[in-house]
Amino acid sequence: MGTVLLVILTVVEIVALVAALALFAILITRRLRSLADAIGQVSGVIGAVQGDVFLVGAGAAILNRKLNAIAKALPAIAEKAESLPAKHAQAQTPQQRDPAIGRR
Repeated sequence: MGTVLLVILTVVEIVALVAALALFAILITRRLRSLADAIGQVSGVIGAVQGDVFLVGAGAAILNRKLNAIAKALPAIAEKAESLPAKHAQAQTPQQRDPAIGRR
């Protein structure tokens, strides 16, 4: 083989290599752009979810405070509820009824 043929084949090989690398660079660039778009959409959704979670967190703190207050009051309420039947039974002592009342 002549030197000229080797030089031509080397140049063709280099051009093919550069073309293949350029093609892969273009394909990778497209893939990265589509990933960037998808990540942008996900970022927007995550921002919305984060706002919702913040509201739920604030509501949960308020709800927990109210439930703790109720839980602290329950023993006293239970004691009062247990004492009601005893007080009610003491208040309803059998009374003497007048036999004439309620008759015709």
